[in-house]
Amino acid sequence: MRINASRSIKKAALAASAASLAILFATPAMAQDAQGSGEEAEAPAEGIVVIGTRRADRTVTDSASPVDVIGSEDLATQSASNMLDTVKNVVPSFFVGQNTISDASTFVRAPSLRGLPGDQVLVMLNGKRFNRSALVQVYVGGDTALSFGSQGSDISVIPSIAIKNLQILRDGATAQYGSDAIGGVLNYGLRNDAGLEIQGRYGQTYEGDGKSYQIAANAGVKVGDRGFINLSAEFFDDGQTSRGTDRPVALVFRSLNAANPALVSQLPNFPGPVQNWGSSPVNGYKAMLNAGFEIIDQTQLYMVGNLARSKGDQSFNYRSPISATNLQVNDGSGITTRSPGRNSAFARPIYLTPCPAATPTCPTGGFVMQNLANTQQTYNFTSLYPAGFTPRFVGEVDQAFGVLGVKNTGGALTWDLAVSASRASLDLSMYNSLSPSYGPTTQTSFKFGKLIQTEFDVYLDMAYEIDAGMASPLTLSWGAEYRKEGYEQTAGDPQSYGAGPYASQTLYTETAAGVYAAVTPGACPVSQPVGATNCVVSMPTGASGYGGTSTTFAGKFNQWSYGAYVGLEGDLSDKFTFGLAGRWERYSLSGNTLVGKANFIAHLTDVVAVRGTVGTGFHAPSPGQNNVSILTTNFVAGNQVQTGTYPVTSSIAQFFNAAPLKPAKATNFGLGLVITPGGGFNLAIDAYSIRVRDRIGISRNFTVTPANIVALPDLIAVGAGGVVNYFTNSFSTTTDGVDVVATYKTEFLGGRTNLTLAYNYNMSRVTKWDPLLISDEQRADIRNLAPNHRLNASMSWQKDNWAFNVAERFYGSWGTENDYPGQKFGAKVTTDIDVSYTFMEHFTLTLGANNLFNTYPDKIAASIDNPIFLMTGGTADGQIYPRSGGPFGINGGFYYARLRIKY
Repeated sequence: MRINASRSIKKAALAASAASLAILFATPAMAQDAQGSGEEAEAPAEGIVVIGTRRADRTVTDSASPVDVIGSEDLATQSASNMLDTVKNVVPSFFVGQNTISDASTFVRAPSLRGLPGDQVLVMLNGKRFNRSALVQVYVGGDTALSFGSQGSDISVIPSIAIKNLQILRDGATAQYGSDAIGGVLNYGLRNDAGLEIQGRYGQTYEGDGKSYQIAANAGVKVGDRGFINLSAEFFDDGQTSRGTDRPVALVFRSLNAANPALVSQLPNFPGPVQNWGSSPVNGYKAMLNAGFEIIDQTQLYMVGNLARSKGDQSFNYRSPISATNLQVNDGSGITTRSPGRNSAFARPIYLTPCPAATPTCPTGGFVMQNLANTQQTYNFTSLYPAGFTPRFVGEVDQAFGVLGVKNTGGALTWDLAVSASRASLDLSMYNSLSPSYGPTTQTSFKFGKLIQTEFDVYLDMAYEIDAGMASPLTLSWGAEYRKEGYEQTAGDPQSYGAGPYASQTLYTETAAGVYAAVTPGACPVSQPVGATNCVVSMPTGASGYGGTSTTFAGKFNQWSYGAYVGLEGDLSDKFTFGLAGRWERYSLSGNTLVGKANFIAHLTDVVAVRGTVGTGFHAPSPGQNNVSILTTNFVAGNQVQTGTYPVTSSIAQFFNAAPLKPAKATNFGLGLVITPGGGFNLAIDAYSIRVRDRIGISRNFTVTPANIVALPDLIAVGAGGVVNYFTNSFSTTTDGVDVVATYKTEFLGGRTNLTLAYNYNMSRVTKWDPLLISDEQRADIRNLAPNHRLNASMSWQKDNWAFNVAERFYGSWGTENDYPGQKFGAKVTTDIDVSYTFMEHFTLTLGANNLFNTYPDKIAASIDNPIFLMTGGTADGQIYPRSGGPFGINGGFYYARLRIKY
């Protein structure tokens, strides 16, 4: 189905006009949190601040593309230690989930800008492409639905104190910056000032958990009158939160063993819930270096470096050793009963005696269920975990990124030559678990292997000013880029992925001395498929909770690309500015791509300007998307079910009709209105429409049957009843939206006052799809996971040594069909507030609260898919609030104190 882009733009423009009239008639008193004015956003001598242009004389209000500039104060004063949460607070079109229990996606969360995946938003440091994370987002569920299958940058490794400003280009920019800039660009400008700044912050939630410690410092020195060195570092330690309730089956276990407190105390997390729905504890450090030295007049040698490390420890789902029967639940239609089952590892004993050698009636590979003497040896995992177990999943993120370059900024011809190199890794492991198919020889801790992303880039950017007799010189820009990406998976412990000796047991009984008979399905301890003639029992393969990388899929995979671009922009008159750009790139895995862009801004009067843009873009599949292999665990009716994501070239993906990946292609349209009446007031309204064809994502799940395993033995790692999926280009989307950004600077009660407002309407729809590959739930989540309406309104006030900030954040309704079918979570408003006092000139104490009134998302509604147990008030796995956290999280209110020392 094709969408008429002009009609979409007209609808968006009408909505924008209505919003602007409401603002103008109400009061010119609001703007986006931390939006800089045009004066603040002007480019300093050392480089371009406003992205989306190669010119050095553009400001926010006369840029042909919509650009936001968020200052360092607004980033550094946020209470979050994670840049993802900081940006989410101040940019309405930016969305990222809390990800309470989301496998590896808890350690590397994937954001979305304008409803598009994380790898369709380009991230840069000082104008240079930032590397991808090591994680390809394969977790199935609402936690990652907007970025399902993406492999984008991990901005959580960037320390806030290192940032001078964040420039957000809300426009397609692939023609200017290359693959991935479909939804826009985040460019972090790094500090280059001299001085010393130290910050210490402590905070905790209103519930008393989630204790958070942060120490950050920035030191800058001038190197004579020609250079500078600026170094930033941050150390953080964020504690765990828990917003769920106990599992009903765990309460039954407590009741059944009330007379045995020693056994009850062995429940995981005793005396609290057996698993945690909330933020996982994480600690680590981040560091940033920015340095430059003028080696000759107007020619600078520069360097950027980023190092970071974090370690998270995530609660997984509880594995119960018992079943419970007839527990009352509300399933949305009334009161009925449910019977949560025990985990499959505890469902039956393992039979340890193999068939005797050279026994025709008990062949090699079989096991004895019963012998004549009734002395058969068995093993049950209750001897290892008598109260069940909750695996703890550990992720260690390491990041190294560096840029070395030289640039000339003087004269008509400017140029910039640079190289960058990076390595990001995610080391995954688990403890408090087991590998069921290995029986009594199981490990309880596992190494799953490392995921590693490496990148090497070479850039040449040039610009030349041509005096063509117009209102300004024409800026001709051109350049080239070479990039090599590597994605590597190292093998995990054999037990983390392997099938042990008890993975599949065909059982026999001894009927006479040395004579055996196969156990019939009717006498089997577990039910057998229709038509079965023998009793076969099994145990899940791999570690309980996650599967390590096998030697089959371990390896390193590379992709190289090179490309060239050209651009032309300038002022045809005092009232009209235009820009043109084109780019060609070639990728070793996906071939050639050619894209272009045109934009303009026309000043109709001294107060009103109109701007517009049209362009094409692309996202090339990464080596990770082409080669990732991950095996995770989900639960169905209390039983462990394996979910495998496999490369499109693998035998498993080919078995289910996978096709080679190709680049996603995009078309962007934008139309905007800029109003600058003076008196400290600015207003920008920008409507947009983004069409992405052949988006790269992950297919729906395909259930593995016993017949599939017979036809393809490689499927034994997943097992019968497990599911597999793979990457695909099988759907297209259209995203329409409006951004309204206003700023007003004035005085109030004798103090400088900034009133701000930013509103975003965004709607993404799947317009074309293959129903055999893309599920209805995936399509619904792309449309509804992020609120279609977001609004931030804030005021900052400063007088003498006092400063006061307050922000109201509105989140529209949202839903996640993957997790909570049919439920719509209602709109909410949160309030952030802080008060600061500066004393002894260099010391500033801040007291503040995020989510001042302790607002939570709606609770999970009772339904057939998510019945609420009356004895706990939660779901079968203890959820009360949506697991993804929704648009603002499930931790509730958070208060903090911060001390800043600045010289």
